Order: sequence, then structure tokens, then C-alpha cells
Amino acid sequence: MKEVYPGDVWRDIQRAVAAETGVRIGSEAAARLRLVLSAAPHTAGPVRRAGHSRDVTVLLTDLRGFIAISEAYPARTVVKALNRYLTRMCEIVASNGGTVDKFMGDAVMVLFGAYRHDDRDSRHAVTCAVQMQIAMDEINRDNARRGFSPIYMGAGINTGAVMAGLLGSNVYHEYTVIGDQVNLASRIESLSLRGQVLISEATFRRCRGFVVARGPMQVHVKGKSKPVRVREVQSIPSLGLTVPRQTRRNSPRVEVHITFTYQMVIGKIVLPQKRKGTIRDIGYQGILAKVRHGLKEDADILVEFDLPLIGGHVREIYAKVRHIRNHSGHHLAGIEFTSLNPRVERRLRYFVQLLIQGHPEK
Repeated sequence: MKEVYPGDVWRDIQRAVAAETGVRIGSEAAARLRLVLSAAPHTAGPVRRAGHSRDVTVLLTDLRGFIAISEAYPARTVVKALNRYLTRMCEIVASNGGTVDKFMGDAVMVLFGAYRHDDRDSRHAVTCAVQMQIAMDEINRDNARRGFSPIYMGAGINTGAVMAGLLGSNVYHEYTVIGDQVNLASRIESLSLRGQVLISEATFRRCRGFVVARGPMQVHVKGKSKPVRVREVQSIPSLGLTVPRQTRRNSPRVEVHITFTYQMVIGKIVLPQKRKGTIRDIGYQGILAKVRHGLKEDADILVEFDLPLIGGHVREIYAKVRHIRNHSGHHLAGIEFTSLNPRVERRLRYFVQLLIQGHPEK
């Protein structure tokens, strides 16, 4: 099997562009393309068709907010915006020695150690993710000049043994990695908030002393019978890098349609009258709910509701109304949980995490 190196690809691109346009690619565009091409898969020898085990760090990123742009602008404009984003991300991947495995819409899968092993692969992956998050400010400034709404990115990283090799047929094939550790990286990414970098415990162990991370947090992921531990990367002190979190939320939120009841709490007295509302989205620490007129900001309430999918009724949740707004003739209340027992908190986290990952019973 003939080996394909970035230099060969680069010469082919230059010839194709010159043949089509009559001119060579300019120096600025050439520099950007070389960075992107340096992230293209290449090895020191022929790629194996048979699967083999490799220790790899997998970085997955996905955009939040890009759907709004794709629905509001012509396809040509959307593709240009996405390509600007992907080009910048590929530059960062290349500068950290990673390889872009694939694009999945606006999601990017990056591998460290799939082609050449380095004891610092996990560190390179975390550095890459942090730099990608920092670059989102630059991308959003450019988007603002073009009249686009801001977009945000979530990132998840995991390290472990995967099966690597050529998949496909003579018609189409690609060198990629598969396995439980890849799936876990994807699940971790799905739980990340905008602007957040979440890493598995395996990745953290290899980056201990290199990164400052919050946690560990116990999360439930589809396909695992027990919770797994993840940590949120906050900074890389030796490189002077800090993750610019883009949200004040401390938990993911998912859209739901759940009827709930609430009672007013005056002082330490719970009033007997129960009122009904509808939960529109839910997170670990609160809900956004459609409520009746009369509920005021800063009101204390007692909440209870059923949890579909996992079954059971949760009660004795004390909460405070943080804000009320009118939306399409309805009153929407942002409600923060202020006191709930640990068992209820665990069930809420489990419920939210299942919904985020697309529970099969949903």
C-alpha cells in the first residue's frame, strides 16, 4: 500500500489550484493549509488493515448554538461559517500534534497517539482542547462582525486502549479507532457545558500536576452499569492557559414536558394549596417551568414531580423563584433548588444524564 504524506497531498493541491485558476495559492492561505494538512493521518509505515490495539487519547468537540445559524442563513453562508470554524480548529489540532479523525457535522473527533505514540499524548490533547475553547472568543468576534449569533463549544476527552485499523472496503475505507473508550469520550463530551472541557479520570491521571481541574464528579453514561468519574479542566498553569467558561450554569439542561406541583412556603410554613405547572427544562440545580399568574420572584416554594424513564416520584424539594418572564402569553419561571436530600439529587442527576445521551426508552 502506497504511503501518503502531507507533502505529497500539498503538491497535488497546488497543481490542482494552479490548473484551475492559473495562479498558485498565496502565502497566507498556503500557511493555513499546511497546518491543516499536517494533521492529516500519516504513519511511519503502511497502515494496517487488520485491527490492532493502541493506547489513544480521544478528544471530541461539538458546537452549541450552530443550529440557530444554520436555520437563519442560506446554505452557502452556513458552510462558509462552518469552514472558518473547522479551519481554525484544525490549525490548533496540528500545532499540538493531533490528528483529525473525522468531522461529524459541526462535531470534530481528534486522536492523539493513533499514529505515533508519545508519553505526553494526554497532555497534548488537553492543551489542544483548552486552546480550542480560547479560540472561540476570536471566532465569535468574527461572527459578530458578520452579524451571526455567538456559538459555543463543549469538549470531552478520554484515554484508553482502542482498536485501530482500516475499516471499509475497496470502494471506501478509512483508518479510524473504535471501542468502549471512544464511546466514553463521546458520552463525556455530551455532558459538557458550553465553554467546558471535561476529562475522564484516566486522562486526568496522565495529566496530574499539569492541569488544574475541578472534581471529580460522578456521572452516569449510557452503556456503563456504574457511574464514572470526570473532571472539569480549569487551567494549565505552566502554559499560562485558562479555560474561558461561557456559562454560569453548573449543570447541563435538557428539554422536558413534565407536570409538577408546587406549594408556597411562608417563613417555615408550607401552605396547603397545591398548584400545577409544567417543567420545560431541567438541570441538576433547577428548572424552567410554565406556571400560573401570581407566582412572584424570590418566592419560596416546595416542589414535587414524577421522573419518567427511571420511574418514581421526587418530593420535598425546596426551591426559590429566581426570575419570571412572559413568553408567548405564558409565565415562565426560573426556579433554583435550594434544599433536596442526597437521594433525590442522585436521581435527578441520573435522569438528566440519561436524557442528554438519548436514552433508548425516550
